[in-house]
Amino acid sequence: MSLDLFLNQVVPVRQKLFRFAYRLLGNEEDAQDITQDALMKVWSQQEKMPELQNMEAWCMRITRNLALDKIKSRKYRLADELDRAGEVPSAQHSPHTMAEKNDVMVKVRRIIHELPEKYRTIIQLRDMDGYSYQEIADILELDMNDVKVNLHRARKAVREKLQNIQVYGL
Repeated sequence: MSLDLFLNQVVPVRQKLFRFAYRLLGNEEDAQDITQDALMKVWSQQEKMPELQNMEAWCMRITRNLALDKIKSRKYRLADELDRAGEVPSAQHSPHTMAEKNDVMVKVRRIIHELPEKYRTIIQLRDMDGYSYQEIADILELDMNDVKVNLHRARKAVREKLQNIQVYGL
């Protein structure tokens, strides 16, 4: 692989790799380290590049594996809050409405955080990062039907837990 190919195909996904690592680790500095390690690993394994069908999925898989290794090796604990980059306060809503909405989002984040790792990762990739089912299947090395089933189960678990909290206060 040439430097031009690396700069054109791998470097543009660097921000996605960082966001993915950050959501898994909950720490900006560690996510930057994992992103850098992933890029170095991609560069060092450049002989595999010609046989890849989806370069981005391969990079995401490397990032995921490095992040999971870090979590396991240090018994790393996830931060309570997920990335809030997508949240933009609206001037047309009252402070009460905004506080209520923020409270629900905190509950949703906590519920997602409590999901098994597979469900949490699939929800993140599909609903937060916008990957297609096939891309998620490539990243996680799963069958596309498994991705769909696990995403459905994850969303159902989040919905049921949120309903239990709102209805029963559990």
